[in-house]
Amino acid sequence: MTRVSILGSRGYTALELLKILADHPEVQVVAATTRQEGNPPLTDIHPCLTGRFDLDCQNLTAEEVGRVSDLAFCCLPHTASMEAVPQLLEAGCRVVDLSADYRLNDPGVYEQWYQHVHTDPTRLETAVYGLPELYRERIRTADLVANPGCYTSASILALAPLLAEKLIDPQGIIIDAKSGVSGAGRTPKLGNLFSECNESVTAYGIGTHRHTPEIEQVLADVGGLDVRVAFNPHLMPMDRGILCSIYPRLVEKRSQKDLLQLYRTFYSAAPFMRVLDRIPRTRDVSGTNFCDVTVCFNRDQLVVFSALDNLIRGASGVAVQNMNLMLGLDERTGMLRC
Repeated sequence: MTRVSILGSRGYTALELLKILADHPEVQVVAATTRQEGNPPLTDIHPCLTGRFDLDCQNLTAEEVGRVSDLAFCCLPHTASMEAVPQLLEAGCRVVDLSADYRLNDPGVYEQWYQHVHTDPTRLETAVYGLPELYRERIRTADLVANPGCYTSASILALAPLLAEKLIDPQGIIIDAKSGVSGAGRTPKLGNLFSECNESVTAYGIGTHRHTPEIEQVLADVGGLDVRVAFNPHLMPMDRGILCSIYPRLVEKRSQKDLLQLYRTFYSAAPFMRVLDRIPRTRDVSGTNFCDVTVCFNRDQLVVFSALDNLIRGASGVAVQNMNLMLGLDERTGMLRC
């Protein structure tokens, strides 16, 4: 059994990780960390795990975690991961990092968008972006995988086939994205209180959302051209899920039938991609690792839709998918329930 640990066990992504790993046939969770005093049982932090884990959360250092683990999931906040990851790797532990600390190639871009100097910039060159549909073979041999963001996964997977075939203008792509409240994490925030967000929809982070450079970087790699997006996220009064409505400009005429076939061919080896003949819904991907996509036309305007569960396909599910690849397993191992 592969020994697996989770750094930062209190959040929603850690909870979803633990739910999946509880049924994984090839791994054993040996440690879960928290800064909370008293080494509380994991089931005190996440009562829904009662009967599935007999494990106390401990305030372990990254070095201590690395010594007892073969692979660690880093569920720490941005800027905290870059402090822990070097210690984990130096202890011989492979890492799937769920923060944004290793997603961007350029430390200057990271500093611009996260207002923090990157303290481990040399590893940005070797970290592998954890989107299996695009980087499966590189993930298999990686020691450090930068798990993608939730909005980024929905946007990149929706656009990658079109940019790979250079069928759309890479400039001026409009991404209208809507997410459930859990995307903001478990730490209490005024705007995420029930009485603040229920019965209300609001846009936020227009022109400043940190997923913007991540989307542009990966899509530029896919298409071989500079990509510019107008990323417009919205907060929806629901727990989980993301729906993206994306408006690219076709540079050569194609029918809906041709484009759907392009997507099915592009994702033919991707077990968690579903190319639909209808518009996706968040309820159909909730609790799963699937990303549903389709294309259609509104008069002459091409519209690409994608939907996924922000906590699973947008975080913990793809993290386990990445782990499976790193361990030489079928990427679907342990994922039957999602």
